[in-house]
Amino acid sequence: MASELKVNTLTGVSTAGSIAVTAEGNSTTTNLQQGLAKAWCQNNNGGSFRDSFNCSGTTDNGTGDYTTAINNDMASAYYSIQLNCLNGSTQNTDCYAQAQAAGTVRNIIRFGDSGSNSDAETYLTVNGDLA
Repeated sequence: MASELKVNTLTGVSTAGSIAVTAEGNSTTTNLQQGLAKAWCQNNNGGSFRDSFNCSGTTDNGTGDYTTAINNDMASAYYSIQLNCLNGSTQNTDCYAQAQAAGTVRNIIRFGDSGSNSDAETYLTVNGDLA
């Protein structure tokens, strides 16, 4: 028999910010908070977000060079970033995080063939601990 649980807030019993969830094999547990993306955004050629979660804006530092602001800061500058990019040309496009701080990620987008910076759609996901 299926059941449905409706709540607005989940809080751990022994530690408020830690909830253990039984993993797929039923023999181990995983921490719910550690497994959630803390921020993500899809940026339209550096200009504006098409959609986002916990990202508050982008600063244009020049062609193919953008800084994304994280609305609720991370606990430190040591968190995981997944960054992908897409352009409409036939050239290879590389994108990487050049610098990161607790509240920002600086993204560089470059044509792999020519080495010059390029505007492109970017897809950013941040995992780690919130401040």
